[in-house]
Amino acid sequence: MASRSIARADAAQLRAWARIAAIVAALAVLIIPHIVWRVFDRKSPIAGLFLFLAAKIAGADVHVQGKPIRQGVLYIANHVSWLDILALAGASRCAFVAKADMKPWPLIGWLTTRNNTVYVERESRQTAHHQATALQTALLTGQPVTLFPEGTTGDGRQLLAFRTSLIAAVTPAPEQISIQPVAIDYAANAADIAWVGDEAFGANALRILGRRGRFPVTLHFLEPLAHADFSDRKAIAAHSRAEIAAALGVS
Repeated sequence: MASRSIARADAAQLRAWARIAAIVAALAVLIIPHIVWRVFDRKSPIAGLFLFLAAKIAGADVHVQGKPIRQGVLYIANHVSWLDILALAGASRCAFVAKADMKPWPLIGWLTTRNNTVYVERESRQTAHHQATALQTALLTGQPVTLFPEGTTGDGRQLLAFRTSLIAAVTPAPEQISIQPVAIDYAANAADIAWVGDEAFGANALRILGRRGRFPVTLHFLEPLAHADFSDRKAIAAHSRAEIAAALGVS
């Protein structure tokens, strides 16, 4: 029995490292066209394409339900795993609001910066105004931006409270900006995929990448909020959370 357990662990490690090698190879292939796009001072689509491929390589089969707004939109989504970023950016080419301490991370920080991530100091009230301005500026470029208002990853079985501080950046919003809730659904795999507790990122990544087979991820693009509702950030958070919870069938 012990030998079978060791063999399964070894096979999982092999799958994980094979997938990591494939992701690195995809990045190596795409980096040259990315540089060419940047040399000609054009907006590069390569970061979104890479994230789409990375999700596929990781084992995620991403399905889209509903009609995503493609420009000038703030997506408000639940947060379960780092896979959320691969799946959602791959499907919508969106940028993200992320903690500033992610920016210096090797490779990941470089990729998130290339994808026009808006970095924030979540605990800093002194910089709240500048962060709201940065988010508004990002939205006005046209690229969708995703905010995870839970502020951290949940267990996939229930939603955490939605923080409202950054939602203030779109209350009131310019007429050309929409707000659309998005429910990220791992179905029966949610508890296993979720990155919670004290599990280190490296250990979580190896565990997820070492899984056998593939798993579905459904992105439910829900009805956008009416513009008349933009004046109250607490109402936006409460409405978005209720819609996402209903789509996921959780509390």
